[in-house]
Amino acid sequence: MERNIGFKERRYIEELRILTKATALDCVIDDRFDRVIYVVRPGDMGLAIGKKGENIRRLQNVLGKRIEMVEYSETPDTFIANIFKPAEVVKTEHGEGNAPVNVFVRQRSDLGIAIGKAGCNIEKARILCRRFFGLEIGEVLLPAEAA
Repeated sequence: MERNIGFKERRYIEELRILTKATALDCVIDDRFDRVIYVVRPGDMGLAIGKKGENIRRLQNVLGKRIEMVEYSETPDTFIANIFKPAEVVKTEHGEGNAPVNVFVRQRSDLGIAIGKAGCNIEKARILCRRFFGLEIGEVLLPAEAA
């Protein structure tokens, strides 16, 4: 896994801990989409977000970047579902060997949410799944499209 946490990432993780009392397991600075993605310890999501998202807003002001948070899970399928929230993932399909994982969402409206503007959400999934599980994400599909 390519989980190298540099000085800047450590600083951002510490900033999150100070502002929210939540623990981040990892932090990705994604310059392509001008955002910081935190992977938060299971159960710390409420702390990290804060009442009505106030902690995220404060952190965005301090860091000057958009903040996104994902709750970690030991199981790849649950982690993938957490990454794509609020889109509802109904199943993941792991191919043979190193084949990419296809993600299936409940309904058409979830497709746009899962892919994100300019592909930002699927890119987030690709980055995090590679870092934590060595998995590649393939496509986001509706269950009927499974051919």
